[in-house]
Amino acid sequence: MPTLTIDPQELHAISPRLYMQFMEPLGTTDSSVEAGWDVLKDAWRGDFVDVTRDLAPGAIRWGGILTSFWKWRESVGDPARRPPMVNYLWGGWEKNRVGVDEFLDFCRQVAADPVLAVNFAGDGRPEYIRTALGEERAGDAREAADLVSYCNDPDSRERRANGFAEPWAVKFWQIGNETSYPKAGHRFTAEENARHYLEFARAMRERDSGITLIGWGDQERDTGTWWMRTLLDHAGEYVDQVALHMMQQGPGEDSILHGRRYRKDYAATWAELDKMYVRVRDKLADARSVLSEAGSSARLAITEGHLSLRPHNKSEMLREWISGLYHARIMTLFERNADVVDIATLADFAGTTWTVNALMLGSPAEKPYLLPAGHIMRFFRRHSGERAVALDDTRSSLEMSASRSGNTVYLHAVNTDLENEVRLDLSVTGQNVRSGRQLTINPELDAAIDSTALDVFTPNETKLTDVTRVVVPKAAVSVFELELE
Repeated sequence: MPTLTIDPQELHAISPRLYMQFMEPLGTTDSSVEAGWDVLKDAWRGDFVDVTRDLAPGAIRWGGILTSFWKWRESVGDPARRPPMVNYLWGGWEKNRVGVDEFLDFCRQVAADPVLAVNFAGDGRPEYIRTALGEERAGDAREAADLVSYCNDPDSRERRANGFAEPWAVKFWQIGNETSYPKAGHRFTAEENARHYLEFARAMRERDSGITLIGWGDQERDTGTWWMRTLLDHAGEYVDQVALHMMQQGPGEDSILHGRRYRKDYAATWAELDKMYVRVRDKLADARSVLSEAGSSARLAITEGHLSLRPHNKSEMLREWISGLYHARIMTLFERNADVVDIATLADFAGTTWTVNALMLGSPAEKPYLLPAGHIMRFFRRHSGERAVALDDTRSSLEMSASRSGNTVYLHAVNTDLENEVRLDLSVTGQNVRSGRQLTINPELDAAIDSTALDVFTPNETKLTDVTRVVVPKAAVSVFELELE
């Protein structure tokens, strides 16, 4: 029988921002942000706020490629006077009814740290610097600095004139988004990215020296070259965190994961998902190595990432438990790397049609609910300690992470074996376990959530009668809460 020994000595803090959500207006592809706004009440939908509070994200990020052509001043002031904006990426018009103040008010209502991305000179993308409609949409360092002042300066006349006397005190700011992803000639070079970042960072820090700055340092899509090396070389003293995205979670053209073929063979489906997990694991390890080689104290911010399956962002598998099992595996990976990862996410945030979201708004007649990725983030967020502790285990099919708050130790365990349960001999070094409980999510792999089956991923709770022997069912996710003497 495998053995698991927990060392209860507290290590590094685990950031609540590991459980971040990512909000971006998605135009005609998914009504996302607009669907969360109650037009008749002219406020956020109450049920949307309630479900998000229950999800309890540690942070919510505003950004995405939208910020390459987003002009923040168009989204503040009298809503009736705000000009509409063409959504050049996702299609259609954005009314700008939800803007800076509305987003920050939402974050305050749900007790989440806001992470604001700025228009980083259009990320060097010609189609947004001068658009097909002849607009010039790139932002400059002054504009970004003005947004810092608008949000954080207690005496900002511009914000006060718009009816918000108190500052929003936004701490986290991202400069650059997927800047390295387009082909060469259609974006900045690594050197241009670093040079412009330094210009923006200096201007923004002049307005508020206490902000946390996040710079784009991911790999070039075609070459795999890490931009964080150049970024840290040129602007290291201004880089608090390095942003990267986990967008390698897509299979090949003929994959069983596309469409509904996955339903014919869940074992083969899991094998494909395992390959994607390995890519995420290896990329994170590589990013850690680059940071270490640079001698940087910067942390990592994984500000986007999700399973990319066809039909595009609407795979029905993302409603099913097999995707929840996959997402739980990724979440334990992020938790095990919490000494260097400060911000992370498993999915986009909310919408009406995309299944890559954590939260499904559905139609006005439906109650909003969490998709599997959201359930996993909620589950681990609710049952997690403030600081990491170490594990020493003989290898099994379990992916695990552990943490502690006070006298409670939390163990997150994901059984990646689809056919067999795992039994463990469990001990805590130098301490006795007084009592414990186990919460487990283990429906069938094809169990799916929608508005007719909202309880399908509700955890089962049991009291541990023997805290030295535990069992994780096949294809299940368990949290063990152990009370130490």
